[in-house]
Amino acid sequence: MDRRQFIKAGAALPAAAAVSGFPNFAVAKTTADSPWRMYEVTTQVELLKPAGVTRVWLPVPLTVDTDYQKGHGNVWSAEGGKITYSKDPKYGAGIVAAEFPDGVQKPVLKLTSRFATREHIVDLAKPANPWPEDRATLARYLAPTELMPTDGIVRKTAMEITRGAKTDMDKARAIYEWVVENTFRDPKTRGCGVGDIKGMLETKNLSGKCADLNALYVGLARAAGIPARDVYGVRVAKSAYGYRSLGAGTENITKAQHCRAEFYTASHGWVPVDPADVRKVVLEEKAGGTLPLDDDLVKKARVRLFGSWEMNWLAYNYAHDVVLPGATRGKVGFFMYPNAETAQGRIDSLDPDTFKYTMTAREVKPA
Repeated sequence: MDRRQFIKAGAALPAAAAVSGFPNFAVAKTTADSPWRMYEVTTQVELLKPAGVTRVWLPVPLTVDTDYQKGHGNVWSAEGGKITYSKDPKYGAGIVAAEFPDGVQKPVLKLTSRFATREHIVDLAKPANPWPEDRATLARYLAPTELMPTDGIVRKTAMEITRGAKTDMDKARAIYEWVVENTFRDPKTRGCGVGDIKGMLETKNLSGKCADLNALYVGLARAAGIPARDVYGVRVAKSAYGYRSLGAGTENITKAQHCRAEFYTASHGWVPVDPADVRKVVLEEKAGGTLPLDDDLVKKARVRLFGSWEMNWLAYNYAHDVVLPGATRGKVGFFMYPNAETAQGRIDSLDPDTFKYTMTAREVKPA
């Protein structure tokens, strides 16, 4: 199956405007004050050692438009294979799946997505929630997942962190500051990490990458009674604020996957946060050495990343414990990377000897 026409969604967008302002790290007061920018991301997956029936799965951009991201269609192709599109029934994650019969020597799936983003900024000083969330959705983002329980040591830790905090906003900030203060980015962690927050707390090894550190934030928030969710995605452009560690340095974004987090309060709606990126600035912003938490660059990032995201980044989904359609193996903890399986089992997405994929991103002019 080959879809050759982009499915348009949303209204026409204004031309992208230049963004500056470093070291202030913000030029707009709210999301609505920010200009839209359009991007195109292409992912191509090749299975190097097919065996029997081969299946490949790719995430697509958020299937529901938000005030900071709008989808502008997807094109996919898989010569010799059959492609289906579906949504995860619990989280609505968009999934493109390709199945290649036995005998296809070079299974290749290609997906191109267009989308527009603008800075995601919540004015914390002015309560405003124009899109109150429904109860079922909030309940979903209070629930535990397999790697993110909300009882036991997770709840105990959350109660200790938020002791004395009176409002959900106070609790959310206390958890954010605790995660920034107590976790560490580990450059040896494979990919973006696993997100086993119970294991992290029990071993007192609070290191990892974004899928670990931001999952810890989300799990602690849920355990404290605050709806929260991971948002899985990939960086698509350089940071406009001078942070070389918080953007994609080239059009090749094959290793630029990054997950973020949001929490919900009745007063402000969904609020963006990213404590893991504060720790990324600490570890990676200065070539050849780490920065202390009281460094000006770190302090600016720490303030900015409670309440806003720079949208040089594509959001895929909020999904956990995902059952990939047609898969013969088990669930995946989250769906941010390409996934595949052959008759010999699930393929390691991070193993270049068996699983080859490339991702590229470019900014395009709005139609």
